[in-house]
Amino acid sequence: MSGEFTTETLESARKLFAGRCDFKMGVAKLEQLPTADLPEVAFAGRSNVGKSSLLNALTGRTALARTSHTPGRTQELNYFNLGDMLYMVDMPGYGYAKVSKEKVKAWTDLIFKYLRGRPTLRCVFILIDSRHGLKESDLDLMKMLDDAAVSYRIVLTKIDKVKDQQREAVISETENVLKKHPAAYPQVACTSSHKDSGIPELRAIIASFKA
Repeated sequence: MSGEFTTETLESARKLFAGRCDFKMGVAKLEQLPTADLPEVAFAGRSNVGKSSLLNALTGRTALARTSHTPGRTQELNYFNLGDMLYMVDMPGYGYAKVSKEKVKAWTDLIFKYLRGRPTLRCVFILIDSRHGLKESDLDLMKMLDDAAVSYRIVLTKIDKVKDQQREAVISETENVLKKHPAAYPQVACTSSHKDSGIPELRAIIASFKA
């Protein structure tokens, strides 16, 4: 993935993420959404896929997004203002969550309505644990994004936890699935928040959507 970017592009993205990144608000209902005055990118993924760790790694902070071993910790759309150039939106985890079915349904409805109706949403980054690959709930989200014509990219997380052969297999399997999804970017991004691998390149991808 690093071959996609020049040194200047990577450095520009590094500076953007090293600057201000402020928590703006948590949104539990669509009517609470901030004014659509900046481009937005959203981060989605099954509960405990490493979403909070990735956001912290991208911004070089230890507590921008709270990490938790309890599935379903993020219960709102959490908005972060990146240098007044871009909103990053941390979405509630989906899949298994140890909460009531009513609460899961409320979160799911919020996610789907947001994704379908937000005019400034430029891309959704779907995080997939590289040890487990795509699950049914991921495919459900991908189909919904295809139907809504919302662009998305797959980000494989925790890539440091799989051996080379397994890594190549999960990349190949995932990219074969992506060929059947019209709104998907055809290549996956591979990251490790722990090792910082793939993080500079992912910053550059995100920065490409800034105002």
